[in-house]
Amino acid sequence: MIEQLIALSLRNRYLVLLLAASLFIWGAYSVRESKIDAIPDLSENQVIVFTEWMGRSPQIMEDQVTYPLVTNMQGLPKVKSVRGASMFGMSFVFLIFEDNADIYWARERVLERLNYAQRLLPTGVTPTLGPDGTGVGHVLWYVLKAPGLDLGEQRALQDWYVKFGLQNVPGVSEVASFGGFQKEYQVTVDPTKLTYYKVSLPQVLAAVRSNNNEAGGRKFEQSGVGYIIKTSGYIQDMATLENVPVLTRPGGVPLLIKDIGTVQMSGESRLGIMDLNGEGEAVGGIVVMRYGENADALIKRVKAKMQEISKGLPKGVSFQLVYDRSGLIEEAVGSIEHTLLEEMATVSLVVLLFLFHWRSALSILVQIPITIATSFILLNAFGISSNIMSLTGIALAIGVIVDNGIVMTENSYRNLALRQAAEEQGGGPGGPPPADSAPVAVPSTSTLPAYHE
Repeated sequence: MIEQLIALSLRNRYLVLLLAASLFIWGAYSVRESKIDAIPDLSENQVIVFTEWMGRSPQIMEDQVTYPLVTNMQGLPKVKSVRGASMFGMSFVFLIFEDNADIYWARERVLERLNYAQRLLPTGVTPTLGPDGTGVGHVLWYVLKAPGLDLGEQRALQDWYVKFGLQNVPGVSEVASFGGFQKEYQVTVDPTKLTYYKVSLPQVLAAVRSNNNEAGGRKFEQSGVGYIIKTSGYIQDMATLENVPVLTRPGGVPLLIKDIGTVQMSGESRLGIMDLNGEGEAVGGIVVMRYGENADALIKRVKAKMQEISKGLPKGVSFQLVYDRSGLIEEAVGSIEHTLLEEMATVSLVVLLFLFHWRSALSILVQIPITIATSFILLNAFGISSNIMSLTGIALAIGVIVDNGIVMTENSYRNLALRQAAEEQGGGPGGPPPADSAPVAVPSTSTLPAYHE
């Protein structure tokens, strides 16, 4: 088989050269299109279902949310395992799919099953899918440098302006905000007054909810002009919330929120803080990369978007990068590229010194760029990024790449020497070959004359 392949290649030399040139050009294009990252993505092919039900204990979350979801998610196609975790007010379900399952196909199957499992959950509890990112998707962390704004204003700026701008960058799965205070109206009721006025807490909740909406009316025409009637009841300030009626007391006097409690503007309860280098609390976000994206190209797009967003920030507010993987990517790839060049130069020198014949050495050395270029074709075909592990593997394989060429070249020299010696002893090209028992002097490769067909 190998002998026939070699003979076929010798009879079609120009076709082999054309094929090698095509592979090199294709490989050079694949190098430019290859996805670049610092570390390989070895995370499992998983879909996360997140459910929030604040104020409930972990045992309630396990019994009423996590267990129904886990049992109903079992049996999905290409699912290897289903894992659940419950904590205070939150539930997580991790669905691990087979490696050959497309991530977006898997998310569609999970959404179909969630539509059925929704009826098994308590009223008002809605599970959601986690972002389509991986465990190594956190490619960029940033904070807002805003000396003139408090933590609540910084968080509002992050949630309502910066976050929406960065989420439009192609390849970004999510921008997760951290730090600061999320502003909210807080109503603190007095239990004694509730008992005195015979009001329950659900009545207070219903009153606030029903008075924080908008109702539409009908259209009527007068003097040839159409009018739309609607009522706007959205709460705009604390005074409006304080004057929300809960019920009507005897005598037609309404019982207001301020009669049974106090209203204040404050931040949502937090379980931790974000401190930056011991200088105090900070507000920022985490850019999560979408599954299968080019980390290096994504970071460049995000930075360009940050420059555009900076034009709309208040005076004195700017971005400060806390974690930027592009530096690690450039250092890792640059180190591997330097190592590749060093190894190619070393191998070239060794081949030239041992063979001492530039044409033979050239036939061996030309395999290195062609083989490396072909490797990037396979990396792109299997969706493997150019990271420190894959590039290191290519660097280590350079010695193996030239081994077969050296062996084949030396074997060709040996056979040519045997043939030349046989012709000299037999009196010409048609002479008999030397006997097996007769010793044959094999010329050195450095003094061997060029052979022509």
